[in-house]
Parts: sequence; C-alpha cells; structure tokens
Amino acid sequence: MESPKEISGVGHEHRLLTEEEVRRTVLRGLSEVYVAGRRVLVIIPDNTRSGPIGEVFRLIHEGLAGKVKKLDCLIALGTHPPLTEEMICKRVGITRQERRRKFPKVRFFNHSWQDPESLVEIGRLSAEEVREITEGRFETEVAVTVNRMIFDYDLLLIVGPVFPHEVVGFSGGNKYLFPGIAGQRIIDFFHWLGALITNPVINGNKWTPVRRVIDRAAAMVKVPRFCLSLVVKDEGAAGIYFGTPEEAWSQAADLSRKLHIVYKEKPFHTVLSCAPEMYEDIWTAGKCVYKLEPVVAEGGTLIIYAPHVTRISATHGAVIEQVGYHTRDYFLKQWDEFKQFPWGALAHCTHVKGIGTYENGEERPRMNVVLATQIPAEVCESVNLGYLDPGSIRPEQYAGREEEGVLYVPRAGETLYRLKDALPESRGRT
Repeated sequence: MESPKEISGVGHEHRLLTEEEVRRTVLRGLSEVYVAGRRVLVIIPDNTRSGPIGEVFRLIHEGLAGKVKKLDCLIALGTHPPLTEEMICKRVGITRQERRRKFPKVRFFNHSWQDPESLVEIGRLSAEEVREITEGRFETEVAVTVNRMIFDYDLLLIVGPVFPHEVVGFSGGNKYLFPGIAGQRIIDFFHWLGALITNPVINGNKWTPVRRVIDRAAAMVKVPRFCLSLVVKDEGAAGIYFGTPEEAWSQAADLSRKLHIVYKEKPFHTVLSCAPEMYEDIWTAGKCVYKLEPVVAEGGTLIIYAPHVTRISATHGAVIEQVGYHTRDYFLKQWDEFKQFPWGALAHCTHVKGIGTYENGEERPRMNVVLATQIPAEVCESVNLGYLDPGSIRPEQYAGREEEGVLYVPRAGETLYRLKDALPESRGRT
C-alpha cells in the first residue's frame, strides 16, 4: 500500500491547536498523497463523537476537490441509526444551502450494517488466527464483512477522534472501518471479546486483543487507506496526525492517554455522570458508566443523569429489554441460554452493569447503576437498572463534594477516570 513520505502531525498537552496549525497539518498531509484523477471516499464519525469534524471537512474539500475525480463521504455508523440530511449537515458543520452551493458534488452516505446487499465478505479470520489474537479466549472462524461501496474508490481517508474506549482500549484509526462500516458478525465478535476482558481492564490501554482483531481485519481491505486522527479537547483539536490508520492512530492515542485519563486518589460512593445531548439513548450514554466505573467504590452508586434520553436503544432496545443489564459472569455461566442473542448487545449490557459475580443463582454487581432519564421506572426495573426522577436532581448539589466521596462529572463519556493505586492489570495490561 502506498504511504505518505512521513507521518505529519502536531499535538500539545497544554493548549489547543491554532486554526493555522490544523490547516497546515491537513493540507500538508494531503499533499503527500497522489490524488490527481482519483476517487476518494472520506469516512467520518456520526454525531456521537465530538470534535471539529466540520473544520477538517472543509480543509479536505479545499485540498482535494479541484484534483480528484470524485470526493464523497461515508458515515461510520457501526450499528447506530442513520443520519438525516439535517444531522449530516450538522456533522460536517455546513448548512443545507452551503451543501447545495459550495459542496454540490460531494455525496454523503450512511453505512447500512443490516443490509446484506450493502456488504461484501473480504476474508476470514481462521480459528487458529483467532486463538492467537485473542490469547486463547476464542477458537472460531470469523467472516470479515465491510461496506462494499469502498471498492468503488481508489483511496479511503478516515477522519475522526481518538479517546479511551471500553471495547478496544483507544478508539479511532481502523475502528472507523471495524465496526464503523462493517457487518454484524465481526462487530459482535470483537465487542464480546472486549466484554470478556472487561471494561476496567481494557479501557485506556493502547495495545489490546481487540485492537489486533480490528487491525487484522483492516489489512484485508485492499484499498489504500489514510487517516487524519484527532485528539479533541473542549470541542477543539489538541492534536492532529496524518498517515496510515495505524501510524496516525498510534500517535493520537499517545496524546489521548495524557489528556483523556484523570487519576483520583480514592473511590467515590456516589458518582453523578452527566450525559451530553449527543448521546441520545442508553446505548450511547452508557459511555457515562464505562469511563467512570474504575472510580466507583465497592457497593457505590453511579447515576447516569440524562434528562433528554427517552429510550434504551433505537436499534437494540428490543434485545436489551429481553435480556436485561447484567454482569459478564451472569451471561457466561448461563451461556447456553444467551449465546443466540447478538453478542454486541450482550457486551453493551455487561459494560453498563459493570463487573461482578454470579454464584449459585445470585448475581452480585460491584456497583449500582441508576438511570435519571425519561425512561419510566418500570422499564428501568425490568432491565435490571435503578431509577431516579431526573426532576429531583440538582446537579450543582453534587459539585465540590469529592472529600465527601461524591464525584460530579458535568460532561461524561470521553474522559476516563482511574484510581492512582489501581492494580497493574487494570492500568496497562490486557
């Protein structure tokens, strides 16, 4: 695969990049790749990922539009719902008028993970490969499917942020291909692999078995791949790196580790984790648990405060309401009963419930997870989660009480919280 002459990028721990730094990095990176007369597909995240995607989109258009034969965008939804035209325009920071006037030739597509006609199998991970990659956790052949439209292009350009992540360790890079534009089998497989390892162990660790699965699957994509990896802070860019997905992601993950992990001296008996409005259901707002589970005390309570959320999941709600939220061991020790359900949904359920035990028919979660949303109390109870009336909560009453064992996180979901004295296996090994 062709490569730029060298990876280009810039990042800072203590300040955001200037507009000129972002501009120079993007345009320089694009200039390193031969694009004349080629068809380019830009792969971007949906609205559940923060960052200056619009600013970067405009720079990509500026750098490529006059040179390439075709310039289109594919939204890496994974299993999230498709974006409307209004949502697409919001994602890339343009109005509908601008879309028609300034970007008339750029087409936008939603990934369709459930449509067999939109997918193509590009290879298989053998049982032996899977055993090696997963360190003996699985020994099964896995079909690798991806959106077939990528093969209508000469070059793929991945654009998106890098954060600590509960399934893969750090998001970004080839993760925008798998699960971003992948089929269900490979998505379910590596999400359940992450669940087996558990969120507290995998989150914020760079090299994980799940990352190896993703990179191995991405190597089967025989279309040249490049990546603009962003490190986001306060909606701006603290870092931006251009290169292959592996190279750009690696540098971004190193900076993300410095910016997106907060260490606390002691655990908290109560955590109020406030979900930003970009998380529209518990499927996405679950990140408010994933990033804070490591600092919840044994028997403590974590509250997802999201008064705008009205449902469990637009896509996976029926499955989740059938199986409920449970610890990993609850599912594993009754695997014959649950193995027929989508593994990705089971993984989400274990991540939200957190770690715990299941012995002699009794489940003992390590923490209590409570929803303060518009989801009714009876629904919360039916899926094995607690309930609080969101109208009864005054977030400011939780602020400034860390010495009392109360942690208030006003914008949860992207920054990972850990304990300073955490065991090595929960900080650096998987």
